[in-house]
Amino acid sequence: MTPSPRFADEIREAWLSFFEERGHKRVASSSLIPHDKSLLLTTAGMVQFKPFMLGEEKAPYRRATSVQKCFRTTDIDRIGITDRHFTFFEMLGNFSFGDYFKREALQWAWELVTEVWQLHPDRLWVTIFEEDDEAEQIWHELVGLKQERIIRRGKADNFWDMGAAGPCGPCSEIYYDRGDKFGSGASPADDETRYVEIWNLVFMEFLRDDAANVVGELPQKNIDTGAGLERVAMVLQGADSVFEVDTTLPILKEAQRLTGVRYRSSESSDVSLRVLTDHARASAFLIADGVFPSNEERGYVLRRIIRRAVRHARLLGAEGDVLTALALATVEVLGGAYPELKKQAALIERVCRTEESRFKDTLATGLEHLEQALERLSPGDVLSGEVVFRLHDTYGFPVDLTREVAQERGVAIDEEGFNAHMAEQRRRARQAKRAQGSGVSEEALGVFKEHLDRFGPTAFSGYERLEDRAKIVAIVRDGESLEMAGVGEVVEVLTDKTPFYGEAGGQVGDVGRIATETGEASVIDTTHPLFELTSHRVRVEKGALFRDQGAHLVVDAVKRLRTTRHHTATHVLHWALREVLGTHVKQAGSLVAPDRLRFDFSHFEQVRPEELFQVEQLANSKVIADQPVITFETTKDEAERLGALAFFGDKYGEIVRVVQAGDFSRELCGGTHVHALGEVGPVLVLSEGSIGSNLRRIEAVSGEAAVKRMLSDRRLLSGSAATLKAAPEKLMERVDQLLAELKAAQTETRRMRERLASQQAATIASSTQVSDVKGVRFVVYHLDDTAEGLRDTALRLRDSHGIDISVLGGVHGGRVHLVAVSSKRAVEAGLQAAQILAGPARLVGGGTGKNPELAVGGGPNTSALGSALDAARKEILDSLKSAR
Repeated sequence: MTPSPRFADEIREAWLSFFEERGHKRVASSSLIPHDKSLLLTTAGMVQFKPFMLGEEKAPYRRATSVQKCFRTTDIDRIGITDRHFTFFEMLGNFSFGDYFKREALQWAWELVTEVWQLHPDRLWVTIFEEDDEAEQIWHELVGLKQERIIRRGKADNFWDMGAAGPCGPCSEIYYDRGDKFGSGASPADDETRYVEIWNLVFMEFLRDDAANVVGELPQKNIDTGAGLERVAMVLQGADSVFEVDTTLPILKEAQRLTGVRYRSSESSDVSLRVLTDHARASAFLIADGVFPSNEERGYVLRRIIRRAVRHARLLGAEGDVLTALALATVEVLGGAYPELKKQAALIERVCRTEESRFKDTLATGLEHLEQALERLSPGDVLSGEVVFRLHDTYGFPVDLTREVAQERGVAIDEEGFNAHMAEQRRRARQAKRAQGSGVSEEALGVFKEHLDRFGPTAFSGYERLEDRAKIVAIVRDGESLEMAGVGEVVEVLTDKTPFYGEAGGQVGDVGRIATETGEASVIDTTHPLFELTSHRVRVEKGALFRDQGAHLVVDAVKRLRTTRHHTATHVLHWALREVLGTHVKQAGSLVAPDRLRFDFSHFEQVRPEELFQVEQLANSKVIADQPVITFETTKDEAERLGALAFFGDKYGEIVRVVQAGDFSRELCGGTHVHALGEVGPVLVLSEGSIGSNLRRIEAVSGEAAVKRMLSDRRLLSGSAATLKAAPEKLMERVDQLLAELKAAQTETRRMRERLASQQAATIASSTQVSDVKGVRFVVYHLDDTAEGLRDTALRLRDSHGIDISVLGGVHGGRVHLVAVSSKRAVEAGLQAAQILAGPARLVGGGTGKNPELAVGGGPNTSALGSALDAARKEILDSLKSAR
């Protein structure tokens, strides 16, 4: 008998080979960043196959098997406490898309577990959904499992969903009995430490909504199974926990070395060492797949686990960059199975080190604010949920750390209040996300799905031609399928084929015209309501359009060409950015339009002007070389082997389209492109800036738009040079000269202003208008000057001449300006500048600030200046009379 696989590499290969031999397509792990916009991260092996299960896309194969990278936050508070939970883990999976179902899935599972993994049948138990008689029959009668080892459980335990709207169904789980050492429970129903779940087989039959209600059946019955690699390895390697198998133990040992704390020395330190091990693995994989720390969505998830790791390193007394070192240990341990880790090792180190270093400062700041809040409380009190939320939301301070510090003082935290604030934040986030949605109603989506099932995908002819003949197969408005649309109506028109490019991969949809024997319509946008379906949003301008009519479709050639130029320019800029800034640069979004392009990318800091200039130079050097742009189709695996990069937001099937620009750029892309780089025309970068944590945005133009911009800039340059009486090439020298002269003039003006203020202050201080009441010297004086001049003069009256209160007012530039200055002695006596000036400022039609020592005000009512100064004098005298 072939030995049972023991090491993780052997387990992966044994799984994939077993199902390949049974007609399954071996599919590589998808990224942790899913194409499914309803999910932040890839949580299960079925995520990349979800469109096949929903019937939204036709699967290129009926059976598949994979080893998928997964990340879940649902068990984050249990990490380190149990011996079987992770945030990041590998999921072994086999899938059927409307092919085989329960019988084959369960029989193959038993065969693999008992014959390939060689686990003894007497150590195996299964659970099934309480209503699933068929599964029980298969396990007992076909597989031969004893009846007492089949446990029926309720929906909470044996009915699987994604935690969000999507496919769902009953499931059957396989458990392994680890023996008396791990507990004394009688079955998996009462002891999941002794009886550890190693495999979950889901019978995907139904569809649920966001409220977890089953709302219908799927178009086909699917199989979705998942076995946690680390749990399987734990059983096969005889390890006590998932933290002691060959994919985790080397990382845990490194955590011991870095912290100086021995594993199994105490329960609390064991939890921290396990958290460090898990979070380091998760951080390395997330960063390698293009997730960067931020305060939003998946970036926040990464930031959270890095900060939890830093906190646990601190609890163990470690001060160095522990998480960074452990993430690099992850690269060493798992880089063979996942080459992207080694490829992005430098990036992983840089991101972890930067975030770890930043959080150490955050930790200190958060502790300071927490200490201030706790000082106002006594043992037995409760720290408000609002304070806990503010520490969490504003300072990034972990809630569990807030709880721990508070408990040390005998103070509880208002968990309910904190959760309420968090719920409100999530509600606002969901509203914002919905506001950014596709705008396709559920009713319309149903019509589009029905159309796709009935007529199949829309054939796209737009790579070869801009005009084509087609048949109108559907007209849709507000989720209703119509027979016809008349003049003035705006509807969605679906045809069996089209030369119109539907918005995808950042490229905007084509516009143009559709004509039939009975009417004409302008196409105002083209979209993909479903992945394989193209919809033309049209406004009927003549006659009427009817379903089943033949139609002539014409794309606006000028706008298509301009858009095409910008799309190819985006590829060239992407390459140039990676050349100048580093291969960590990845696209994070784009807009490709006729008039401009926008490219969002990952990067840690502002792009320096010299770097931006270098990017622009490199891009244009490739355009000038006029190398050909070619496209070809190949398998996704072959494209990856060729080094082709995937563009953010695009979805790819098994056969992908590669766009190769010259000999330097290869991208997976379904967009339209020029045939040679010279057609792009000049590429001109307009701006670069931050759009979020570790995210930058570059905006640029090419072709005619770039030429127009350069000509406009040249006219501006020539005009500016002429105005400044300099040759264009000497303009900067002339500007520098003028700036130096301006600076000198400003310095001289300031000196003159200071001399004038000193002279004015001396004149006023020696005038008869200075009064002395109760030892307080004050003056109210009419002086026509700027607000700045009045302020400087009043300050000198206080600082150089000992005047306790100065109120100066005058007219300058057609407006009244008022200034009041009080000495500290006057303020302590209750004579505040802001209070003195408030009434006078209102008289002239304005207001003032609240500074007690210096107040500036004014208004447009110049005729009220005298009354305002009198009011200021009265306010001072009244205040002095009431002063002690």
